[in-house]
Amino acid sequence: MPNDHASVAERPAPAAAPELAPRLQQAMQWHADGRLDEAEAGYRSVLAEVPAHPDALHLLGVLKAQRGHHAEAARLIAAAIAARPHEAMFHNNYGNVCTECGRLDEAEASYLRALELDGTRVDALNNLGVLLGARGDAAGAEKVLRRVVELAPDFTDARQNLASHLFRSGRLPEAVQQCVEGLLVAPRSAALRRVLGVAYSMMGMKDEAIAVWRAWLQAEPGNALAEHHLRACTGEDVPARAADAYVQRVFDAFAVSFDAKLASLAYRAPELVAQALARHAGEPRRDRAVLDAGCGTGLCAPLLAPWSARLVGVDLSAGMLAKARARGGYGELVQAELVAFLRERGRAWDLIVSADTLCYFGVLEDFAAAAAAALRPRGLLVFTVEALDAASEDAGTDHRLLEHGRYSHRRGYVERVLREAGLRVLEIAAAVLRSEGGDPVHGWVVVASA
Repeated sequence: MPNDHASVAERPAPAAAPELAPRLQQAMQWHADGRLDEAEAGYRSVLAEVPAHPDALHLLGVLKAQRGHHAEAARLIAAAIAARPHEAMFHNNYGNVCTECGRLDEAEASYLRALELDGTRVDALNNLGVLLGARGDAAGAEKVLRRVVELAPDFTDARQNLASHLFRSGRLPEAVQQCVEGLLVAPRSAALRRVLGVAYSMMGMKDEAIAVWRAWLQAEPGNALAEHHLRACTGEDVPARAADAYVQRVFDAFAVSFDAKLASLAYRAPELVAQALARHAGEPRRDRAVLDAGCGTGLCAPLLAPWSARLVGVDLSAGMLAKARARGGYGELVQAELVAFLRERGRAWDLIVSADTLCYFGVLEDFAAAAAAALRPRGLLVFTVEALDAASEDAGTDHRLLEHGRYSHRRGYVERVLREAGLRVLEIAAAVLRSEGGDPVHGWVVVASA
């Protein structure tokens, strides 16, 4: 994944203004220890005396990016570059901030400038590879990521990115090989373990997948990811929905590179729910109370804006909410479990939209009842779920936890649950939601009214 901040111990104290060096070093140590308030105060005290101090500007910018304040981060790191234009690390981190803001042309130019200044910066090369993947240049991304792995075989981030790229491209044996090689160096890498286990499952190598999950649990008892995937793989003790700890861990870890990963998966859920709204919600007049249920990084916000007098987002992941906050468009963002949140705000919403969230629910009855109670009269509920395969449909299965960790649902089950909750089903349309391991993921786009 892209490096979301530089190591604060990477640079020595500056030669300029040497009397400030101890103060800057102390701020850097606080930063490294996660004491961000103290670190910010330390950087600002340096800047109060030397406003163009390049290291303090850069490190304060990195800190602001960590806190999700990307516009301020970009301003600070740009000022650091102006003060010291030939520092490759500054350009690399400016590229990271531009990536977070969706300014991909600037990001690419920054990574290339960092590499022009210092061709040994494998972090910039890794970030460039991820960016090329996000822009749809699969061949370019693979070429760059393979180059990073060749230059720095122990660079786990690049190995994870290459393995994930190969997995998303459907080249599962190659992804497995990268994971196996990477785990020799970083045996505790959650990303490599997860790709390896899921790839084995999708290749039909269930025993090998189960061994991955069990070995992970032996090393880390109670690990939410390993437990969830082991249950998906064995079909034993399958939960009614993914545990909060699983959802939080997965999406907090993915928050930095989430949008880029979805772009590489041809992710269409936000677009599909927006199209469903256009068919059923009438003329957009910015006059409705709208809930983005499972808002993630806020990809739906601009699509829901035409209908929203006030847009509220709810999500379990603090990392995702930080990205949504930086993206903007929400009147309120709340960290909460979705069903509990809906139960607390009865008759509050004209529209409830949920894109690619209910795939982490198996049993839908509680959600449907809570959504029905939270909608105002004639309010609309629009959501996506993944579709059961034909064999499971024929067997009458309502829902199934799949190897990749998400649930799929039978069309008839979705319709029955909504009707039993007192909702009127307006549409259940088949659609391709995304790709997984190189194959299309089929699903349902569902619209119901109170």
